[in-house]
Amino acid sequence: MCSHRLTADCNLNRDMAASLICSDTQSSARVSSVLNRDVKQYGKKYMFDCNEDTCWNSDQGERQWVSLEFPQSVKVSELKVQFQGGFSAKTCRLEGCRKDGSFEVIGHFYSEDNNSLQISFILLF
Repeated sequence: MCSHRLTADCNLNRDMAASLICSDTQSSARVSSVLNRDVKQYGKKYMFDCNEDTCWNSDQGERQWVSLEFPQSVKVSELKVQFQGGFSAKTCRLEGCRKDGSFEVIGHFYSEDNNSLQISFILLF
């Protein structure tokens, strides 16, 4: 089971970074599962609600995932992940989608099993 909050930021210009997951970007998120199928209490919307008391909770299982979709290409410069203590992933894999629809592994990271916000992946271009 995973319980976590995810934030992906992109550089809109040199002076400002904004969340990629918001109504302004018309982005969408999909998740592998929701704990007990209770989307009202544990659904994906809680990953991005900026409330420390809520988070997405997946059902138990070996592989859980989050898919973020955007209406246009985006350049991600930083990925921040926050797991609930005791429910972190052992390993995480970040993938990007090519124009042809195939996925490519961008990198792996290992989360800490605590309640702190973790900058798990920084892309320097």
